[in-house]
Amino acid sequence: MPEAGDKPLRILVSNDDGIHAPGLKVLIGIARALSSDVWVVAPETEQSGASHSLTLTEPLRIRKAGPKRFAVSGTPTDCVMMAIDKIITGRKPDLVLSGVNRGGNIGEDVTYSGTIAAAMEGTMLGVPSIAFSQVIGFDRTKPIQWACAAAHGAAIARKLIETGWPRDVLINVNFPPVPPDEVTGVRVSHQGRRGVGNLFVDERVDARGNNYYWLGYRRSPEPPESDSDIEAVHAGAISVTALHLDLTHYDTQATLRRAFSGLQLNE
Repeated sequence: MPEAGDKPLRILVSNDDGIHAPGLKVLIGIARALSSDVWVVAPETEQSGASHSLTLTEPLRIRKAGPKRFAVSGTPTDCVMMAIDKIITGRKPDLVLSGVNRGGNIGEDVTYSGTIAAAMEGTMLGVPSIAFSQVIGFDRTKPIQWACAAAHGAAIARKLIETGWPRDVLINVNFPPVPPDEVTGVRVSHQGRRGVGNLFVDERVDARGNNYYWLGYRRSPEPPESDSDIEAVHAGAISVTALHLDLTHYDTQATLRRAFSGLQLNE
C-alpha cells in the first residue's frame, strides 16, 4: 500500500469519460482531500467501453491542459501507462484513482469498462488502484447524483488505504444513485451477473436508408444475486468489490490436470 514517507501521497487520477468529464472533476476533489500532490492524465475524448485496450496502430499525443494535468489521445490504459512511464517525473504515483465514471461498473460491466481498465493498468504497473463509478438510476430523467461520490469518496479511499490490499488486486467502488444522506451504508460485495438476456442491439435506419446499430444493456428490475455489487447499489449502499488480476479458475484447472494427465498424443 502507499508509503510516501514524509511526502504527501502522489496520486494519479484518470478516467474513461475524457479530460472534460464532470466525474473527473469530482474525482480530483476526492484526490485533493487525500493529498496535495495530484496528477491528472485522462483521455482527450470519451473512451467508454474501451476495456483494457492499447493504442498500437497510431502514435499517441500528449496535450498539457494545466499544471499536473494532461490529455492523451488514447485509451485509459494508454493514459496510465504514459503517466507512469513518461509524464510524471521524480517518482511514480503511490496511488491510482480512476473515474468517477458516469454510470455504474457492476456485474459484467467490469469486463468492458475503461474505468476498471485504468485501475487494472495501475495495478499491473505496481501501483495500488481504485476505480470509482456513480451509478445512474432507472429514471434517466433525474440528474446524476455526483454529490454522492463527492461526499463519500474520500472516506472510502482513506479506509481502503488504511486497510490495504494485495498487489494483484484492484478495488472497484460503486456509489448508489441517491443523495449523500440517503446512502444506506457500505457493502463489501462480489461481482454480480445480469445475464446475457439484458444485452441488446438496437437497429436503426439513417437518412440515406442505411442500417446502423447501437449496442447496450436493458435495465432490468429483476432481483439481483445476494451479496453482489448489483444488489448493493439497488439497496442504496456503496459497493466495494475486490477484483483479482489472476483470471485462473483453480477448481477447473485441477479437473483439467487430472483429465490431461493420461493423454498420449502419439498413440
